[in-house]
Amino acid sequence: MTTSKNQPFSARIKFALNGLAHAIASESSLRFQVAAGGAALLALAVLHPEPLWWALVLLACGAVIGAELFNTAIEQLADHLHPETHASIRIVKDCAAAAVLVSSLAAIAVAVSLGVHLYLARG
Repeated sequence: MTTSKNQPFSARIKFALNGLAHAIASESSLRFQVAAGGAALLALAVLHPEPLWWALVLLACGAVIGAELFNTAIEQLADHLHPETHASIRIVKDCAAAAVLVSSLAAIAVAVSLGVHLYLARG
């Protein structure tokens, strides 16, 4: 088994891309989040907001996708180490899912704020 520790940067990028590809292939919620991020990029391209809004939306999208990837990693590890239902494992998995929920709600708040900003600026 190859570890990412002390590997060249190009190898570590490959490990990360492999993880991303696996997560996208196996997790429907991540596919949804990636599609939502793509839709957000398209909306930015159409709406032409100021650069600060691009940064906020991209950060929000990155936070959601990052949280979803951590959630996937935690679930995979927990299921591998303890496949049976266990109260402590359930709490860990629920907390990871809550992180996705919180980051998603924050991203929605950014989208609503952008919409209000554009409405007031152009209305």
